[in-house]
Amino acid sequence: MKICLILEGCYPYVHGGVSTWMHQYITIMKEHEFVLWVIGAKAEQKGKFVYDLPDNVTEIHEVFLDDALKIRENGVRYVRFSPEEECALGEVMDCKSPDWEILFRLYQERKINPMSYLKSEAFLRILETICEERYPYIAFADAFHTIRSMMLPVLYLLGTFVPQADAYHAISTGYGGLLASLGSWKYKKPLMLTEHGIYTREREEEIIRASWVAPAFKKQWIRFFYMLSDVIYKRACRVTCLFTNALKIQEDIGCAPEKCRVIENGVSYERFCEIPLKEEDGWVDIGAVVRLAPIKDIKTMIYAFYELSSRMEHVRLHILGGVDDEEYAKECYDLVKQMELQNIIFTGRVDIQKYMEKLDFTILTSISEGQPLSVLESMAARRPCVCTDVGCCRELLEGKQGDPFGLAGYCVPPMYREGLADAMEKMCLSRNRRLRMGESGRKRVEKYFRHEYMMEKYRKLYREVEEIGRNRI
Repeated sequence: MKICLILEGCYPYVHGGVSTWMHQYITIMKEHEFVLWVIGAKAEQKGKFVYDLPDNVTEIHEVFLDDALKIRENGVRYVRFSPEEECALGEVMDCKSPDWEILFRLYQERKINPMSYLKSEAFLRILETICEERYPYIAFADAFHTIRSMMLPVLYLLGTFVPQADAYHAISTGYGGLLASLGSWKYKKPLMLTEHGIYTREREEEIIRASWVAPAFKKQWIRFFYMLSDVIYKRACRVTCLFTNALKIQEDIGCAPEKCRVIENGVSYERFCEIPLKEEDGWVDIGAVVRLAPIKDIKTMIYAFYELSSRMEHVRLHILGGVDDEEYAKECYDLVKQMELQNIIFTGRVDIQKYMEKLDFTILTSISEGQPLSVLESMAARRPCVCTDVGCCRELLEGKQGDPFGLAGYCVPPMYREGLADAMEKMCLSRNRRLRMGESGRKRVEKYFRHEYMMEKYRKLYREVEEIGRNRI
């Protein structure tokens, strides 16, 4: 089967959990041919892949959002929109429930230039109505630029080239989900969605904290991303997530329960289970397998380690991972210097399997997660974990109902420095506790989270989707 994978902001441009997962997934699925349809932020990324693509990737199509800013008028100054087309465009502007098939036809078949609408009387008329209803005390220019910045990438993506495949598989909602829905519509092929994290909730958290979004427009941006999730939730025949609570969130947002499946992450158990434990040398070494990015909350990790260092000697923190955000990384480096912390080591990207031999346990301080591979790998390697209580972390460390294996670490509320320091201190004080928890984690991964279990579930899902596709013919 020829499968089009739609990816946004990850593989093959950057390293990280989802990218690692995707590369292993494609490499193992040798029986399928894959087309990559990837969305990047900036065109300067074009062709700059950090992975050697597997042989069964036969095509790659890159789309960059900043190319939307380069669109110019095509000489057709005035375009007439039917009442139905104008209504659908207005619904997108107001982040409601547009008829996407009308929009797909408008930009794929009529080939309308995005500027034809953004400079039209219809656009201004609808914008005036939105401003009167939602923003009566906000400067019209601010509303104009905000809503235009929402509309432009959407209209640009609707008119982009659509690669042909037997099925479309999106690895997030958002812009990726929109393109996947477009491909499914254009070639009348089945569509499925896999969410590692709940994209809408992640964007909502990001927007609430963001300084680049004016407070008056935060609700509009949040509604915008919920609208983009809605299109693929409605059109997909299968929707997967990593754990039960995520499935419940998908259903709460609007995905039909009969479509939803839980497929847990899996790791290569044999690669990690035989990594030797670190021999006692008078030090306790803590590892953080993490990209330097705000959502990983490295600063709270540093503050918590500072607190731990004030309580006990001979502790070291190894931060293993590349830089995802240069500005944030510099802030982290500067914070370590300012606090005069000698025992924090930034390793950059390393061979995690080899480096794990130096570690006693690991820590993850993310603000948002799905089912982190770094935690599963640590557990498989008999290293217990201290994690923030996000995503599936508590379930991984404590087990689901009926799980017999016991604690594999401690969960702490996000951004809780003192709690993280307390949990790390407990780990540091007892090697026997670390060994006991590490063995619990190893057994849990062996039983529930092996990579081959995950891949068999996806193979079964592809067979279901293939059958749905045949029935459509």
